[in-house]
Amino acid sequence: MNPKTYEATPSRRVAFLGLGVMGSPMAGHLKAAGHQVTVYNRTTAKAEAWARQHGGAFKATPREAAAGADIVFCCVGNDDDLRSVTLGADGALAGMAPGAILVDHTTASANVARELYAAAKALGIAFVDAPVSGGQAGAENGLLTVMCGGDQPAFDAVKPVAMAFSRAFTLMGAPGAGQLTKMVNQICIAGLVQGLSEAIAFGQKAGLDMNLVLEVIGKGAAQSWQMDNRGKTMVAGEFNFGFAVDWMRKDLGLVLDEAKRNGARLPVTALVDQFYADVQAMGGQRYDTSSLIKRLK
Repeated sequence: MNPKTYEATPSRRVAFLGLGVMGSPMAGHLKAAGHQVTVYNRTTAKAEAWARQHGGAFKATPREAAAGADIVFCCVGNDDDLRSVTLGADGALAGMAPGAILVDHTTASANVARELYAAAKALGIAFVDAPVSGGQAGAENGLLTVMCGGDQPAFDAVKPVAMAFSRAFTLMGAPGAGQLTKMVNQICIAGLVQGLSEAIAFGQKAGLDMNLVLEVIGKGAAQSWQMDNRGKTMVAGEFNFGFAVDWMRKDLGLVLDEAKRNGARLPVTALVDQFYADVQAMGGQRYDTSSLIKRLK
């Protein structure tokens, strides 16, 4: 975890549910910022190891971890995982007191965000859907971009705490708006990566020095984060880092489901989703999303 300067904020009692490649460093930043952190993970050994490393506490169930917390953060895999750690007798909501806030960083559906907002509100608990962008490196460096949906008072209470792992933390609108904004983000990425893949593959077929080409065109209108951060590794055929193809397909599935509901036409996104299926079939489930270029070789 790279050094980060934390803004001075009052110490809060927080819980963090889900200690994957994103959740573990996010929870670590909360502890480093001076908050009292209790963690939960489905694999208890991972929660115990996190507590040993960072000096926080761990509990065996989401309910126990959430008990007494001012804010409960969550970052798990999908809608079903999210329901499993928040609802039911052992879920976080069962352990939270009225006035507490549940913040979900999972990339999930807008529907489950609205569902959890309603379930929390019935208990006097606030809910903010807050998916993130920035990948594993952003989580480790405490520089995530966070898109939020929910009520202004809850957002205002959470933001100073969440800035421990964020570079930007923005309220986008009503419950579900954070998830919908993340979908826009993934649509943009899918098209950009496919365009960059085709450009590099074309340039290589044409016999160009593609590292030099990228250096030159990266100073003009073709420049993008993907080109700056993934272009040279795509040229080199390196894909063992970043955001996995399996995760991108999950996200694009959410996007395409939402598009069916709202009537949006997403022909390029649907096509790129199938290109990612090709990469999966090639054994690239855990490759970085920039591996789209492999199917063009």
